[in-house]
Amino acid sequence: MDWSFFQRPLIQVADHRISLLGLLAFLGWFAAGLIAARTLQSSAVRRFIRRFRIETNLIAIATSILSLAVLVFFTVTAINAAGIPLAWSTPLPAINLSLVQVFLLVVLLIVVFWISSRTKRFLFDQLLVNSGLERSLQYAISQIVSNVVLVVGIFIVLENTGIHLGALTVFAGAVGVGVGFGLQNIASNFISGLVILTERPITIGDRIEVAGIAGQVEQIRARSTVIRTNDNISMIVPNTKFIDSPVTNWTYGDPRVRFRIPVGVAYGSDIPKVRETLLAVAREDSHTLTEPPPTVFLEKFGPNSLEFELVAWSSQMSYRPRRYRSDLNFAIAEKFRQAGIEIAFPQRDLHIRSGVLKVENVGPDGVRAPSKGE
Repeated sequence: MDWSFFQRPLIQVADHRISLLGLLAFLGWFAAGLIAARTLQSSAVRRFIRRFRIETNLIAIATSILSLAVLVFFTVTAINAAGIPLAWSTPLPAINLSLVQVFLLVVLLIVVFWISSRTKRFLFDQLLVNSGLERSLQYAISQIVSNVVLVVGIFIVLENTGIHLGALTVFAGAVGVGVGFGLQNIASNFISGLVILTERPITIGDRIEVAGIAGQVEQIRARSTVIRTNDNISMIVPNTKFIDSPVTNWTYGDPRVRFRIPVGVAYGSDIPKVRETLLAVAREDSHTLTEPPPTVFLEKFGPNSLEFELVAWSSQMSYRPRRYRSDLNFAIAEKFRQAGIEIAFPQRDLHIRSGVLKVENVGPDGVRAPSKGE
């Protein structure tokens, strides 16, 4: 078989002639790169990497970067196989880095992110578990140390891959201008996140209300905080909201919360009986604390009712305040029905100062009954 046909130049790229054999080699290597990149994005590879207890977000980032790096590697190999020499050690245009240094930079950055993540997990799940510190403080320490490891690791990687920090002076100045304008909010949120972790006005597991959002704190991240509502919806709140806005923390320092339940009863009701019934409702609820004990206040004599207020303490229902109030209201309605206590409703007295008011009697069937004289 005559192989000279496959070696004849078909096309010319710059000063290099590409034969049919070179073109087939290019297509083969490039196809292999696509297959390898798709393989790294498969669920099987993700499950294998997850065995090393790496966070899901980091796995997604790592597999995406690795698939892109593999695609670049196979593409460069395909170009070399086609007959266009592209040395791995040759600096790339516009940057003083070769392809080998770029790949090394990518791999080392992934390793740094992995070490930062593992450091946080190690501190929070193992080293600080039996330290006697609060879990929220353990989380804050773990997060801060993880951020320090990440920043220091990135600087070390940049220095060892040939990117000297002294050469980034102009870039740092540009970034400073960007922080003053476009990146101002990001920088502000990052600093606010550090303030939250150090001062701890909110911690993991707290029940809070901020900017019209009520829920439990799930995560405190560098730029934002994740709050999970009672509807199981995760709300992402910028960290600056916790610094420049009023924040209601239901469990700050002491998990006990006082609940106030207003109740109106009709005039003429037995006041001592109403008081004992309300106290019985609070005591019978399993979520009510015995200390401080529940109490009842007679708030005022309203226009339509005697207005009482049941006050009960709970350390568990601060995460579900609406449920606790609803349970107490249901129990109050049932207890009042059994005790014969009437819940008040709006009433008005009509006084006729002059004139004549004609009154007609209407039977049960709606037919007007005849009056006297008809």
